[in-house]
Amino acid sequence: MCETDHLESSGFSRRDMLGLLGAAGAGLAVTPILTADPALAAASDLALDPKTQPADPGDYEAPTKLAVDSPAKDTAMSWIDRHSDDIVGLNDRIWEFAEPSLAEWNSSWAEAQFLQANGFQIQWGAGGMPTAFVATFSNGTGKPVIGFSGEYDALPGLSQEKGKPQHSPLVYNHDPYAPTYGYGHGCGHNSLGTAAAAAAVATAVAMRSRRLDGTIKFFGSTAEEQLVGKSVSVKAGVYDGLDAFVDWHPASSNSTGWGSTNAMYSYAFHFLGTDGHGGSPLGTRATQDAVTAMSMLTEFLRESDQAPSSRMHYAIRQTGQAPNVFPTLSSIWYFAREGSPARARILMDKIIKCAEAAAMATSTRLQYQLMAGVWNQLGNKRGAELMHANMVQVGPPAFASADQEFGKALQRSNGTPETGFADKISELKPPAPVFMGGGSTDVADISWRVPTISMGTAHQPAGTKNHSWHHTATAASHAGHLTTLAAAKYLAATTVDLLTQPKIVAEMKEEFARRTAKIQWKSLLPDGYQLPLYEPPKWFLERTRQAWPPRGVTWPPKRIVSTETAPDLGPELPPSNLPPLE
Repeated sequence: MCETDHLESSGFSRRDMLGLLGAAGAGLAVTPILTADPALAAASDLALDPKTQPADPGDYEAPTKLAVDSPAKDTAMSWIDRHSDDIVGLNDRIWEFAEPSLAEWNSSWAEAQFLQANGFQIQWGAGGMPTAFVATFSNGTGKPVIGFSGEYDALPGLSQEKGKPQHSPLVYNHDPYAPTYGYGHGCGHNSLGTAAAAAAVATAVAMRSRRLDGTIKFFGSTAEEQLVGKSVSVKAGVYDGLDAFVDWHPASSNSTGWGSTNAMYSYAFHFLGTDGHGGSPLGTRATQDAVTAMSMLTEFLRESDQAPSSRMHYAIRQTGQAPNVFPTLSSIWYFAREGSPARARILMDKIIKCAEAAAMATSTRLQYQLMAGVWNQLGNKRGAELMHANMVQVGPPAFASADQEFGKALQRSNGTPETGFADKISELKPPAPVFMGGGSTDVADISWRVPTISMGTAHQPAGTKNHSWHHTATAASHAGHLTTLAAAKYLAATTVDLLTQPKIVAEMKEEFARRTAKIQWKSLLPDGYQLPLYEPPKWFLERTRQAWPPRGVTWPPKRIVSTETAPDLGPELPPSNLPPLE
């Protein structure tokens, strides 16, 4: 069964759909558009009541009075100010751990300990993943229930000294043939999890002192960089029962909005062949040739077989380690991103055909498996308006002149205009009428289950890339500390308003219902999906009181081993009677 069988078929081509979306502002009826690609249409403003939407997005004006001053909000802001050293300390500890996805042993423990010390109850192993947890604080009636997201995984090869604007890996692994750099927080997840945890605690303090009803749930999420953690937990029901979800991500501006992201499929491909010697390569099933052929074939998709909104990229994870040794196993890992699950599935199917062709051409055996699958994100206009009002109310980060010089030095090393860190709150604007692609997030699966608010702070200067050593350098710098604290305040202030203004929560839910009226979310992970786990160290299992393996997981997993034989080269040729060449 196709994993997108739950998506309604319309008979519209992609060209038809994009044409309809592009012309929607001219007054066309939205009904056929909503059936062309329901997931893509639901994330656009075409899913909302046309009477409430401006004909021209340029006419939009953000409401200014949604953020309400209150003693509870003052209490939350004051707590963040008084505990800024503790918050910065947690930020920097997680930055120093710099642990990879699914193995954030120290990072997840540090974040959970911070929450537990401030009155939260911790439940480990959410969704069957050891480093995922749920921290809960409840007061009064326990309603409404607001969720926070905490991430803490780092990225390979992005190690960098903190606060240094020239490339200088903190961890450098010497190998005269292939030196490597260590892991680094080039996406700022050390700050992401820290600010969210600080906001959760600050809100809980305000709830206690001001006797506010509600429940705060903080979801410690593993492996966001591999887009695994939240999608697995959403399928398992871990996020059920929320009234709203509040999220943020380090960025290059202080902004919020209700735009979408790309849906994504992630697959790992393994080619199995035979041994060989570089000096006598004949009769070898060459797996390195297979991954090379696959990467070449998929590159041919880019020019004529990919839509403007699509993204395709890969990493060769395992192949030859020496020129004179033919590896019996080579692996390559692909992401396929598109504006909806149906479109991402089409792109990944093309990639799989390229893998099959590469295996056929090299006489190798192919195995492949789904590693992750996430939806496009479903924004919430009313939630973004509330967040923007609170960002304006709190104000932008107050960067010192030294911070701005650091930001400009980073931009100089990157060859981009030297403007420094963004020191204003960006204007709130509607998303573009036609989605043209971009990144992906496993927060997207949450957004189809509960109204979700997302925002970003200027955690890195404009022009520098996410997933770069430049971002690692800022993630534990003074400038990074300022934006982490600002993010904590934006999140806490917005959440206090959600607790004290039930009308806004109701409006967010009403919008959510309108957006999802034509489509039913279903996990892209099939039943029987195999979790990509690593075995935790003994100390972590003991501290978190978890058993190994998790329920439903077979350990160790089935090995991928080559059993191939040498290819048939045909009958041996008779010896030549020709005289040797002179």
